[in-house]
Amino acid sequence: MSSLQVLCSGLPLRPLPQNQGRWAGVPHAPVRTPGLSPMEEQLALRNALRYFPPDVQELLAPEFAQELRLYGHIYMYRFCPNIEMRAYPIEQYPCQTKAAAAIMHMIMNNLDPAVAQFPQELVTYGGNGQVFSNWAQFWLTMYYLSKMTEEQTLVMYSGHPLGLFPSTPGVPRLVITNGMVIPNYSSRTEYEKLFALGVTMYGQMTAGSYCYIGPQGIVHGTVVDKAALVKRHQQGWLMEVTDSLDHCIERLREARKKKEVLSLGYHGNVVDLWEHLVHELDTTGELLVDLGSDQTSCHNPFNGGYYPVQLSFIEAQHLMASNPPAFKDLVQESLRRHISAINRLAKENFFFWDYGNAFLLEAHRAGADVAKKGANKTEFRYPSYVQHIMGDIFSQGFGPFRWVCTSRDPQDLAVTDQLATSVLEKAIADGVKPSVKLQYMDNIRWIREAAKHQLVVGSQARILYSDQKGRVAIAVAINQAIARGNIKAPVVLSRDHHDVSGTDSPFRETSNVYDGSAFCADMAVQNFVGDACRGATWVALHNGGGVGWGEVINGGFGLMLDGSPEVEHKARMMLSWDVSNGVARRCWSGNPKAYEIICQTMQENSGLVVTLPHDVTDECMLQQALQP
Repeated sequence: MSSLQVLCSGLPLRPLPQNQGRWAGVPHAPVRTPGLSPMEEQLALRNALRYFPPDVQELLAPEFAQELRLYGHIYMYRFCPNIEMRAYPIEQYPCQTKAAAAIMHMIMNNLDPAVAQFPQELVTYGGNGQVFSNWAQFWLTMYYLSKMTEEQTLVMYSGHPLGLFPSTPGVPRLVITNGMVIPNYSSRTEYEKLFALGVTMYGQMTAGSYCYIGPQGIVHGTVVDKAALVKRHQQGWLMEVTDSLDHCIERLREARKKKEVLSLGYHGNVVDLWEHLVHELDTTGELLVDLGSDQTSCHNPFNGGYYPVQLSFIEAQHLMASNPPAFKDLVQESLRRHISAINRLAKENFFFWDYGNAFLLEAHRAGADVAKKGANKTEFRYPSYVQHIMGDIFSQGFGPFRWVCTSRDPQDLAVTDQLATSVLEKAIADGVKPSVKLQYMDNIRWIREAAKHQLVVGSQARILYSDQKGRVAIAVAINQAIARGNIKAPVVLSRDHHDVSGTDSPFRETSNVYDGSAFCADMAVQNFVGDACRGATWVALHNGGGVGWGEVINGGFGLMLDGSPEVEHKARMMLSWDVSNGVARRCWSGNPKAYEIICQTMQENSGLVVTLPHDVTDECMLQQALQP
């Protein structure tokens, strides 16, 4: 049998694969500290062993117990497949349906070492964004997908494949939920225990929904791990790397003077770099940076998402595992120093913004000086790129739309690039608003530059920012090209959950919703359900993602284009809903641009009827009504 056939034949039990433990030479997830009681440890072990028949449990039990003690989680390293993990051409997967093969393609891309942050721990990105909780779940999922028909749906509970259930051809082939914990128990402390027990999982946004496409979607956040830096340098995302602060400053000064384009990766702690920039300002009067942000995985600050400046990388990993309270104290002290340096630079002609990764939120919780007088609780002294930069774009329906060519043929990607460019150029020629034209022109330039610079890592994928009309038009053009044979295999459409409708996150995606509903999650849940009703191939709903566990509810989809008229109809219906849902929500919250877009969409589509808000502008009336 071929490797993929073996991979789809169920858990390898007779004989058991050799336990090779943790691989050398690849990055590994930090040791977790769930703080389980002896009874909870026994439950975690019992939960892991239930994937296996009794005749192998006695052998596996001490092995899994050791993993739990050493790493704080049972990953089942013995069952990490001995195969080159990557997205294979769709026709190579032994499946009964193309949809199942497309899902396999996406799963294996998420676990490709060129793509994944900690591949052996099944973490794709963000420090703890899991694809599965353990390797038994991976094997079973691949087996179920290989057996699935068009009249079955695979149900996934936080990485656990519950099974195949009878359904109909028009509904999703796969339904995923990750981290759906009762709200009163959705704390970080409880999460660490529940994850160690193997009963829930943090899927980030596109890790646990199988839709990550490598650094085109997001270049992994600020790290001090040299392996991550080297990977991005080898892939072309960094032009130079250095571990010298002096060299950093020298190259910054030189590049500014020569107006040279430079992407420079510094191997070290970014707080040292910020403080060095302050030193240069205070001693020479020269401000070497104009713009700044921070992409640290602060959704997970005390378990490897943020490394304090006071410790080396190795020291931090040791303290994180051996003394979590002491590590937390150092992280918060480091955050205060971090902000102090940024604040000094911001007194000059320097603009800092928050990426929306909980950096300012965690800095605020650490006691750093980030408060903004008179602001609501989702605002800080520095703007959020969603709240103050991206907000109007979301209100107009623009968000990160992506596709994956499952043939893995670069020529297919080139065809889709050309189709997308042509669609956007035609839309501009036909006439669009200036604000929309600007977005379309940016996308056209991005597509051309991305292809020229060979930015693909992993699957043959592309991402751009598009509105409802653009997404539908691109999807239809690609589907018709598949029907004509211009594209050799199905194309999977998806998006980041970080989008117009996909995410309720009061410190990021919905931070510019001011009617009091920023902390409500109806939009994301309705999006998940609505996509399922309108033809998505698979749907996912997650707790956490971006800003962190308990802070966000988000959802996403995968839609496989196969060239058929039926799928074209699904694409038109589902993509329209996938955008209109969020625009309508922002319209009701009082956003004038969203109001304009919804009114225009209703004129063009008689099937869309949205409740429109009336202006309430009489402040005196409100004050008088509330007087005792």
